[in-house]
Amino acid sequence: MGISVETLLQWLLTSGVRIAAIVIGAFIVIRIFKIIIRKSKDKLGPPDKIGIERAKRTETLAKILETTARVVILIAAFLMVLKEVGIDIGPLLAGAGIIGLAVGFGAQSLVKDVISGFFILLENQMNVGDVVAISGKAGLVESVNLRITVLRDLEGKVHIVPNGEIAVITNMTKEWSRAVLDIGVAYKEDVDHVIEVLKEVGDGLVKDETFGTLILEPLEILGLDSFGDSSVNIKVMFKTQPIKQWTVAREFRRRIKKTFDEKGIEIPFPHVTLYMGEGESTGTLRVETKPSA
Repeated sequence: MGISVETLLQWLLTSGVRIAAIVIGAFIVIRIFKIIIRKSKDKLGPPDKIGIERAKRTETLAKILETTARVVILIAAFLMVLKEVGIDIGPLLAGAGIIGLAVGFGAQSLVKDVISGFFILLENQMNVGDVVAISGKAGLVESVNLRITVLRDLEGKVHIVPNGEIAVITNMTKEWSRAVLDIGVAYKEDVDHVIEVLKEVGDGLVKDETFGTLILEPLEILGLDSFGDSSVNIKVMFKTQPIKQWTVAREFRRRIKKTFDEKGIEIPFPHVTLYMGEGESTGTLRVETKPSA
């Protein structure tokens, strides 16, 4: 049985218009919701005003809200469209509930992921922008939601970790960070003199216009920490802004190398001695590796 042109036009002018309005309205609502979230973030102010931790928390929750709102709005629009085309959504919803229950029994790992993700967000264990180590992977948190956490490591590799597999989260950038360094010098050096030189280098770094703003507390020298094979090791540390500990540590090492060279303080390294065997033939070659004196 065919459909007349008049009937088709009538349907287009009634249900068709309503369906188009539902689809357009859904995308408009999603857009409005995104604008509201963005303006709410802007009202809070930049990270240097509200604090890095609060800024990261805001960014994480904003992404979760935006994703959740988009899913809810699209599902509601889909059900409204089904109703417009004459499909009774009552039995459909009941069937979906039964199917959802059946899937729930077979998708325990998914439920575990969602529950774990909920508590990660609720307890503020990590946020977008943190550097963390989880499940044997470490990197910058690019995304965290109820199901997965996405990390990108220093090589640019992306690691996607289901939240249900996360047992321990090591957050290296929560509220503040710490740069811990072991400075090795030769056994012949005066340790007290080396410590004074390290203090001078640390004070210069704190007073630097660029790096001083990254450091929250002056250099702390814990003292002679260990005796190595070829060096005595002095442990020092800086308290820094979140995620800035590596920047501060690299600059501190650079300044130490330059200052030690100027003051004649030896940084030990292995020495290689070659022994040529004597004999009528070509002889033998023996290599010994010794620590520096």
